[in-house]
Amino acid sequence: MIRVSEISKFFGGKRALGPVSFEIATGETVGFLGLNGAGKTTLLRILACDLRPSAGSFAVDGIDGVATPHHIRSLVGFLPETPPIYSEMTVGEYLRFAGQLRGLTGSDLERRLPQVEEITNVRTAHHELLRHLSHGYRQRVGLAQAIIHEPQLLILDEPTTGLDPAQIVEMRTMIQGLKEKHTVLISSHILPEIHQTCDRLLVLRDGELVATGTEQDLSTQLESCRIAVSVALVGEHSGTGGVEAVVSAVTGVHAVAPTERDDGVIDLMIETGSDIRADLSRALVQAGYGVIRIDRADMELEEVFLQIVHGEENGDS
Repeated sequence: MIRVSEISKFFGGKRALGPVSFEIATGETVGFLGLNGAGKTTLLRILACDLRPSAGSFAVDGIDGVATPHHIRSLVGFLPETPPIYSEMTVGEYLRFAGQLRGLTGSDLERRLPQVEEITNVRTAHHELLRHLSHGYRQRVGLAQAIIHEPQLLILDEPTTGLDPAQIVEMRTMIQGLKEKHTVLISSHILPEIHQTCDRLLVLRDGELVATGTEQDLSTQLESCRIAVSVALVGEHSGTGGVEAVVSAVTGVHAVAPTERDDGVIDLMIETGSDIRADLSRALVQAGYGVIRIDRADMELEEVFLQIVHGEENGDS
């Protein structure tokens, strides 16, 4: 669906992006993560043909986005961080105008208008002036204009910015519904939204693509693994020191954090560089401990994200 090859963007002498290269398959929902200034919005604007790259190339559905941007725009629906609305229009007038800009006419336009109002839950505001709408409603109208022409590719830049918790849930539900008919690209600072919405993640740092994959993939790339172990403390094996010593002696264990419970069980969170559950289980059983549980406990997305975007400076210091 999307192929990006060595895309870069400079504003004067300042590099804002690149070079970056990646591919996105038809039907994927991909999240773009990065701190402020990482290049997310610049990249999405380039893919929406709202901004021309300084170098490199990209194609959507095999069509060259640099050579034929107008054609690409017909395939793309774009919701920038600030919805492109005209406050003096009503919701219905604006969506009709947006549809006409996208080439919809006659029966096609009349069919599509109520559909997008229903999808984005703005039907009841059809006759309302846009300037009278809340921020949440404006975001919905912005989403409606992005999908009115039924684009193959939907690009959403921070779609939940400024929304309250209830509105965030509603926007998430709408986006999840759109995944069935569109390839979707989303940038967001709200990590749970990315976690619950996207199939794959692309992480940008200082204009460069530093990681890509699922949450599990990214955690693996960090060469970090957490293993949660629960051990019964009985008889001669009733202290935490002994089990800590057994676990710490296993090759590959970096750190051990024990927590003793009231029911005679100790929980251990073990930091390792790989999945060494078999070795841990063997060592504990041979030492006479009763292993109740031993599972991987992968890092939360927030931890993975922060380690990636700060990884270079942490590694150098």
